[in-house]
Amino acid sequence: MAASKTISVPKTIECEEVVLSLSVHPNEDVVACGQIDGNVLLYSFSLEENKKTLTLSHHKKSCRAVVFSEDGQSLCTVSKDKSIQVVDVNTGTVKFRFKKAHESPIYSLLVISENILATGDDDGQLKVWDLRKDKAIMEMKESEDFISDMVIDNDKKILLATSGDGTLSAFNIRRRRFDLQSENMNSEMLSMSVCKRGRKVVCGTGDGIMNIFNWSEWGNISDRFPGHPLSIDCMVPITEDVLCTGSLDGIIRAVHVLPNRFLGVIGEHEDNPIESLAVSNDGSLLLSSSHDQKIKFWNVSDIDQIEVDPREKVKRGKTKHKKLNTTGAVQDDFFANLVGD
Repeated sequence: MAASKTISVPKTIECEEVVLSLSVHPNEDVVACGQIDGNVLLYSFSLEENKKTLTLSHHKKSCRAVVFSEDGQSLCTVSKDKSIQVVDVNTGTVKFRFKKAHESPIYSLLVISENILATGDDDGQLKVWDLRKDKAIMEMKESEDFISDMVIDNDKKILLATSGDGTLSAFNIRRRRFDLQSENMNSEMLSMSVCKRGRKVVCGTGDGIMNIFNWSEWGNISDRFPGHPLSIDCMVPITEDVLCTGSLDGIIRAVHVLPNRFLGVIGEHEDNPIESLAVSNDGSLLLSSSHDQKIKFWNVSDIDQIEVDPREKVKRGKTKHKKLNTTGAVQDDFFANLVGD
């Protein structure tokens, strides 16, 4: 075993309220967090210090999603108060505001381009907005429950939406039409990521199963990977093959997709459910928020070095609970370098 060492990460940020959503600036070490009290906070982070740089109080109810624009100049936020707000990050002024954007509380948000964004609400309605206009340019209701997550392809054409009703829906936003909906998975679809160079879509469910779709084949899954003991509430891609998942049990896991393997535990918030995950702009840090009102940092800079042998049999029940990065001691695998404060 190699000599012990610790790789430093920024200190944990202690918040006054539960953070429901995280978004990292595309060019700077700045994180935006949407809180359950409706406030939106911006922090700069570094090894030396974390500093609150902006407080926004433009929402009357909980802020459920925050997303930076592609250039980082604007921050888009949505709330249970049914409003969409677009804020100038440099001045803190609201650039665009849709007060009653939906009839029901807004649940999810996707920034598509400089002027186009999509929102989904508690009752399953999806809307696509052009900030240069005063109303939605597309409105669809194909789901019977909340729109939990959304992604879009690199061509900015096909938008996918998961729902609490157990389905995945595909929309062509260029032609402003609904394309196809999957079979019901008999469990809430709560989170989603695109991986394998755009060829696969992974959906996390309420019963802890990862449902895997081939891109453009939305009718039914191509594979499924059970093993999370509780719901998979959020996920982010770290590489084209590895995702990190946040679960109701408060644990953040690294998962390899096809071959499907639990690589181990990145970190945890004890027994507090994971609300949101985000990756730093250089890909070296994973940020997580939970009901413990903390934003934690985890080093994932070496995760691209992992190799998975597809011929090796799965060691069921062992790897998925293995703690990989809580002590900071270098062990026999690369995960020993993944240290959280």
